[in-house]
Amino acid sequence: MSILSVSNLSHGFGDRAIFNNVSFRLLKGEHIGLIGANGEGKSTFMNIITGKLKPDEGKVEWAKKARIGYLDQHTVLQKGMTIRDVLKSAFQYMLDMEAEMNGMYEKMGEATPEELEKLLEDVGVLQDTLTNNDFYVIDAKVEEIARGLGLEDIGLERDVNDLSGGQRTKVLLAKLLLEKPDILLLDEPTNYLDEVHIEWLKRYLQEYENAFILISHDIPFLNSVINLIYHMENQELNRYVGDYDNFMGIYEMKKAQLESAYKKQQAEMAQLKDFVARNKARVSTRNMAMSRQKKLDKMDVIELAKEKPKPEFHFKQGRTSGKLIFETKDLVIGYDEPLSKPLNLRMERGQKIALVGANGIGKTTLLRSILGEIKPVSGSVERGEHQEVGYFQQEVKTANYNTCIEEIWSEFPGFSHHEVRAALAKCGLTTKHIESKVEVLSGGEKAKVRLCKLINHETNLLVLDEPTNHLDVDAKEELKRALKAYKGSIILISHEPEFYNEVATDVWNCESWTTKVF
Repeated sequence: MSILSVSNLSHGFGDRAIFNNVSFRLLKGEHIGLIGANGEGKSTFMNIITGKLKPDEGKVEWAKKARIGYLDQHTVLQKGMTIRDVLKSAFQYMLDMEAEMNGMYEKMGEATPEELEKLLEDVGVLQDTLTNNDFYVIDAKVEEIARGLGLEDIGLERDVNDLSGGQRTKVLLAKLLLEKPDILLLDEPTNYLDEVHIEWLKRYLQEYENAFILISHDIPFLNSVINLIYHMENQELNRYVGDYDNFMGIYEMKKAQLESAYKKQQAEMAQLKDFVARNKARVSTRNMAMSRQKKLDKMDVIELAKEKPKPEFHFKQGRTSGKLIFETKDLVIGYDEPLSKPLNLRMERGQKIALVGANGIGKTTLLRSILGEIKPVSGSVERGEHQEVGYFQQEVKTANYNTCIEEIWSEFPGFSHHEVRAALAKCGLTTKHIESKVEVLSGGEKAKVRLCKLINHETNLLVLDEPTNHLDVDAKEELKRALKAYKGSIILISHEPEFYNEVATDVWNCESWTTKVF
């Protein structure tokens, strides 16, 4: 049975086309991975099918009474609500049903026998619905999901306004899973989740009986939970049965076949054109030339898609720093309350350190304390000499209405117009992206603009807080290569072992220092 049908969908922003005559069908129980490079329109597609965005052309049809759950990257949580409040709101339709049932009970005291019979019948229907949907074990369900995603460690009575980006993602995801909709729409759910909770989510999705569409650049995670791939590229959406590895094999084979057919056809067309040019003027060969021309005119010309620019990250090397990068003495990090035990840490030139561990335990706080952006609760940090720091923050919350060109020019006013465009193109951005405002770009494209600024400054110490969030597969691989090649020192926060294990000389597990109970 079809839950969702999309037919003849076309959409674009200004003169930048995203989809051209795309069709799509989702069946009950399908587990779909929606993939494609940054900027190909994955989040736009999600916004169109959820009705947040009206397409230029085409039709989106949902099955009647289909319950849809959507986790996007930008949902806002209401200040004043606790984590528990948000999670229980997943059952709002049942809470409303209970209130309706209680209202019926109150009416029964003054009802006529006929009215009473009708009320009892209606109450029975509501009661059965609540029982069948596990209404009376809501609290146990809330605590089970909260435990699985690590929300109990944060505290279910905590105001959602005080949470970090990763913690907010967990709350939204937990609420969505509690709703258990007919279809889950998940836009990069592993961003900001730590390894243990990615593993829990993987097991949950493997056993999920309903349908879902998942956007993710975390290939091991994607491979473990999906059975269909929809690939978004060059305004098209193509379906492949199997996981990502299977898709890549078929995709590369189809690409090679198309390139072979293109070369063969180009050679044939060149021969025909040459024959026509040499023989169309002669009376004796004019008919043969016209015959060849007709064949040329009727040919269905094969066109190869224009290659997307692949990112190239080359970090500019600053002068050599002092031997000491930093040393802490009984450092306690935190804001209103301590987040760590007293820390005595030391980092020296050339080390590449990955900070790992659950969200909310203070990894970002540690970075900012080392950089001197926030004061420690107690203790001290000594920084070495001659440091030229490049800092990539996990979140940039302020809206940015500069174009990409203006954004880079404001940072590097000495660059020529050509140099600005070239710098952005090297980070994998197309002309359309480069001329767009930063605010309308996808998460991955925004990250590439920020990386463009970072790689064009001379540095000897890189401080990177979750730099792979939103980056597509090509960009992630290129960033890994560039960090391995970097001659300076690196402090990196990451939740992707397949990324940081190849970069880091040392892995520090921050859970061993935290004051949080696990």
